[in-house]
Amino acid sequence: MTDKSASFVYVTYIRTTPEKVYEAITSPEIARRYWGHENVSEWTPGARWEHIRANEERPVEIVGKVVETDPSHRLVMTWSAASTADDPDEESRVTFEIEQADSGMVKLTVTHDQLQPGSAMEKGIGRGWPLVLSSMKSFLETGEGMDL
Repeated sequence: MTDKSASFVYVTYIRTTPEKVYEAITSPEIARRYWGHENVSEWTPGARWEHIRANEERPVEIVGKVVETDPSHRLVMTWSAASTADDPDEESRVTFEIEQADSGMVKLTVTHDQLQPGSAMEKGIGRGWPLVLSSMKSFLETGEGMDL
């Protein structure tokens, strides 16, 4: 059995609403503006989702299934590189917890777990999530994301 004990947790506070955070994650048009990728799905439990590079080539880079959704509060999905999507040992899980905080802030906790320790995926998300979530925060607060 593959060791999938590694995890990554990132917490940030964003001056916005829970609805706008959820929309930023699930709307292809918005995700493209701060991530350079589109997250495409019906966003219902069991639905497939695809993480697509937002350019003319539109290659699918990451895929998975929606596990749980509670709009504006929680989203859980599996996460696999498109090239290894058929290998359950390569699948991990991402959970977005969205909570209203004080002073008009939203607390966003992203937990990426069920990762293989030392894997390329673990190393990649350790760099990727802080960049993406910082860009999302900038976008939601100022209207401008970062160039990723």
